Amino acid sequence: MKFGYREICLDHDTGSRHPESPDRLRAIRQNLEDADDVTYVAADAASKAEVQDVHDETYIQSVRQFCANGGGNWDADTVAVEETWDAAMASAGLAAWAAEAALDGADGAETPFALGRPPGHHAVGDDAMGFCFVNNVAVAAQRALSERDVDRVAILDWDVHHGNGTQDIFYDRGDVYYASFHEEGLYPGTGDISESGEDAGEGTTLNVPFPPGCGDADYLAIYDTVVKPEFEAFDPDLLLVSAGFDAHEQDPISRMLVSTGGYGMLADRLVTLADRIDAPLAFVLEGGYGLETLSAGVREVHDVLSGKDPEPVESNPSEDGRNVRDALRHQGFGAQ
Repeated sequence: MKFGYREICLDHDTGSRHPESPDRLRAIRQNLEDADDVTYVAADAASKAEVQDVHDETYIQSVRQFCANGGGNWDADTVAVEETWDAAMASAGLAAWAAEAALDGADGAETPFALGRPPGHHAVGDDAMGFCFVNNVAVAAQRALSERDVDRVAILDWDVHHGNGTQDIFYDRGDVYYASFHEEGLYPGTGDISESGEDAGEGTTLNVPFPPGCGDADYLAIYDTVVKPEFEAFDPDLLLVSAGFDAHEQDPISRMLVSTGGYGMLADRLVTLADRIDAPLAFVLEGGYGLETLSAGVREVHDVLSGKDPEPVESNPSEDGRNVRDALRHQGFGAQ
């Protein structure tokens, strides 16, 4: 794969006890050292104007000044240092590069994956939260819509936390379809099935709040029967993945049971969908806080995109997973 990466993202220092640490990127790169078909691209940072396309100007000015003053705790979870501003702009630029590279034809073993931090999907239009300052995937989607021949973008967010920021930014718009797999009740507490968009965006937000303990078979069943038909009907010109790996069965801060192979199966499904609907595919890193499971998940996605056949899932969906599917269908989502 082509991985977007900038050293400045390591300089966003959250402290020795913070789960979102520079070691996350170091672990990913170490795991990829012996992989074939790996290239790194140091894409340009996003411009202030691009970031302000999805964020309030006053908020962005506040973040920049906060970092210039040395940073500190924006809130209990979201920490900045002086270098955080440059890291955040670099991370957003890497996400935008991934979208651009996909639209320029990078696919298969060259499929782009932005390895930036801080992550982005919790950053709302006018505030930072949940380790996030700039909504990277939103910047990527908006650049594609503004600067390329793109009318519609679909985003699948498989991070274990609901991407409230991405939902917030595009909630009343019909040109971005946002679908989220997340653990029910986990931070930030948003992402109910009933949150489905408003105004022009009615029906273009799809939330899948899984009860704790759901795993590969549940994720794949919902993807096959709900997400895939929704995305096919939406017919996007670009498909982005907010790729967090914290739903892994061994991640320290969630209770989900997705395996490393499960992420490979999801990636394989997305490749098939992208080919079917002729929509370029790109990945943007979000969470994942066990260094081994995070790096293994990214490696699995790389290997599948490079031609590895993912391990088939043998189990059937759980009762909880079936109940979620039925609730989504009751709301009018997916295959009937």
